[in-house]
Amino acid sequence: MTMPDLRTTYLGLPLQNPLVASASPLSRKLSTARQLEDAGAAAIVMYSLFEEQITYESHQLDHYLNHGTDTYAEALSYFPDLEHYNIGPDRYLEHLSRLKTALSIPVIGSLNGVSSGGWIEYARLIEQAGADALELNIYYLPTDLSLSSSEVEDTYVRLVRDIRAMVQLPIAVKLSPYFTALPQFARRLVEAGANGLVLFNRFYQPDLDLENLQVVPNLELSSSHELRLPLRWIALLYGRIQTDFALTSGVHSAQDVLKAMMAGANVAMMASTLLANGIEQLTRIRTDMQWWMDEHEYPSLDLMRGSMSQQAVAEPAAFERANYLRVLDSFIRA
Repeated sequence: MTMPDLRTTYLGLPLQNPLVASASPLSRKLSTARQLEDAGAAAIVMYSLFEEQITYESHQLDHYLNHGTDTYAEALSYFPDLEHYNIGPDRYLEHLSRLKTALSIPVIGSLNGVSSGGWIEYARLIEQAGADALELNIYYLPTDLSLSSSEVEDTYVRLVRDIRAMVQLPIAVKLSPYFTALPQFARRLVEAGANGLVLFNRFYQPDLDLENLQVVPNLELSSSHELRLPLRWIALLYGRIQTDFALTSGVHSAQDVLKAMMAGANVAMMASTLLANGIEQLTRIRTDMQWWMDEHEYPSLDLMRGSMSQQAVAEPAAFERANYLRVLDSFIRA
């Protein structure tokens, strides 16, 4: 029996399947990275190198970190002691080089921040260390009342353009869903030099400790329910913006990956399910994908990709506002 062809491409990189291990602690150890490859990961996104680790002494970053702390001095405690942060920029580059030597699958570097600063230089150094591509994880929460949405978007676009001018390796931009006009903004990023878009970043929300009256960090792993948001937007953007799409947030099963492909994604990125269920979950997902495709007579992912995008479905309005009334009506009828 001929097994379904799971091959795909992402950022110009040929991959054996669409399963990519997204940025997480699993890439911090060489042994775990090897396990990811052995279990079936087609590529690995390294854990992020944070802007704070690169430019924490700069005046520009000082504005971002300290704005408003004259009122809430304890706000400074939320940032790590960067002098003693466990993984610094130099060690990051060394680890990247070791991963490239030890693994046969692509390794994608990851930068997390918002301003150009040291990003441009370290994007170049990540390229020199051997990364196959670079993911820009632009994680910025605008809280300044005087800062407009257009100014925030211009900052993102300028950052992508600046880095594109410095490196030759493929660039993907990892976005949050919180943009007023996401399609137009996504197009601007591609025009600025992004080769791919990763939808979506998960902003980790703090919690309130009622007993100690403190704001505390709280990390919750994703669930398959969260797949719906990136699934919808990739289905809307596929075929309208000529770029590669990576779906992340909520990928836990073979069905989740198949949905991502039908919406139009090139790859499906996952971390939570690997942290919760073990790295061997990759093998289970790949096997289940092949079984489902064989049962439903899909010989390859290429024939599947985009088949459930907005441009391909019989009712395109299902991805837009018209579906809102149908959902409410279905609840009432139930």
